[in-house]
Amino acid sequence: MLAKIYSAALVGIDSTLIEVEVDVASFSMPYFGIVGLPDKAVEEAKERVKSAIKNSGATFPVKRIIINLAPADLPKEGPAYDLPIAIGILIASGQLQADLSHSLILGELSLDGSLRSIRGAVPYTFLAQEKGFKKIYLPMQNAREASLIAGIEIYPVSCLNDLSLHLTDQKKIEVQIPLDYEQYSNLNVEFEFDLKEIKGQEQAKRALEITAAGGHNLALKGPPGAGKTLLARSLPSILPKLSLKEALDISKIYSTAGLLPKDKPLILNRPFRSPHHTISHVGLIGGGSNPKPGEISLAHRGVLFLDEFPEFPRAVLESLRQPLEDGVVTVSRAKASCFFPSRFMLVTAANPCPCGYLGDTKKACQCLPSQITRYQKRISGPILDRIDLQVEVPAVKVEKLTSENEKIESSSEVRARVENARARQRKRFNGGVAMCNAEMHLKEIKAYCQIEKEGLLILKEAITNLGLSARSYFKILKVSQTIADLENQEKISAAYIAEALQYRFRDHN
Repeated sequence: MLAKIYSAALVGIDSTLIEVEVDVASFSMPYFGIVGLPDKAVEEAKERVKSAIKNSGATFPVKRIIINLAPADLPKEGPAYDLPIAIGILIASGQLQADLSHSLILGELSLDGSLRSIRGAVPYTFLAQEKGFKKIYLPMQNAREASLIAGIEIYPVSCLNDLSLHLTDQKKIEVQIPLDYEQYSNLNVEFEFDLKEIKGQEQAKRALEITAAGGHNLALKGPPGAGKTLLARSLPSILPKLSLKEALDISKIYSTAGLLPKDKPLILNRPFRSPHHTISHVGLIGGGSNPKPGEISLAHRGVLFLDEFPEFPRAVLESLRQPLEDGVVTVSRAKASCFFPSRFMLVTAANPCPCGYLGDTKKACQCLPSQITRYQKRISGPILDRIDLQVEVPAVKVEKLTSENEKIESSSEVRARVENARARQRKRFNGGVAMCNAEMHLKEIKAYCQIEKEGLLILKEAITNLGLSARSYFKILKVSQTIADLENQEKISAAYIAEALQYRFRDHN
């Protein structure tokens, strides 16, 4: 007897439909085989399924059993096929009767028949919605994250026996209550770092505000202990709240990577990723034999912080060029090509020289000129050219550190201005591809960036005298537009151009 169950496979951060065909032959020698390019985890499903069926009170048929995972040319990996294989065997052997033509089934089985959580519940549910499935059965641990997608009945399954009883109408499984994003997103979000804890560094804080308001990239350079890392780690506290689409996109990536917190079915905070400088190319960009998202995708719609920027391998840093421009990275392999979103804000921190004290007024630099040159050349011009704001972070004076009377703005105060600037940008783009100023292409820049006559003269003179690249020219316009948005102005004045220009100093060191 033949049974067909619908399941799904992950391909990058998306999923594709898989037909689990189960054939139980009536007269033949006992055999249990799985075909359809299964990996080791899928092959081992034979032992898990056999024990789970027996320990759930059903009978494992001692016959010839062939499992085909179609399409056969797509590699299958992971244990998520355990549950559909088990259900298919029960139907094909006549122990269960059910119409599952409009249902998607996924889940890893324990030997006792209980279900373990799987990765990728969010993209699986998106697939079910896209293909017109009405129901999806998956482990109880994944039900809340899957309930974010509307129009699908989510059934949280705790064990194989419970699903069998549900399909035979003996004991129904209650549908998971859909998660209300508005209610869920209004929960208090606490941040580990706040700008009010940082004394001094007014220019760097201003650069942080512009970075957050326009989604720009930022480079911080200064001596050790000046507060570069603390400034970078405070950036998430002033970033605007995630929209539902952004939250779903991020949750989809984290669900695929198996990094979605068990107690949080939806990512509410913008990601902040800070990989160590020993990270590999694959770890940063993504990839592998079966491609998985890297740090730049895990930082999607958030912050990728690269501390000790010059210490990263040159080849690793150069691989950031295309994702910084396009907001997406393509990982091509012989088996498949995957697209991973990577629209992140790059924040870097670096010392001016190996010892860190070049240009410091109180501590002399101990480096040789050749050492300084080699150190600074570790960061290529094309990478620096892609960073919108480049800021000096000097050592904080002792008077600032010990002052108790100075009023310092909190992150919540700054975030209110950032939210207002982002609202102006959303209204300006009116549902277009760009979601913030940093994402504007040439067409949007020409349409929306209106420069006053004096500002245009300053910009032309700066390009001529400083030898700025065409990319730098457009980045200055984007940053100037963000400054105008923060000041609630439509046109870009000369003052905004001048402020944006001061953040390009590293092009000419």
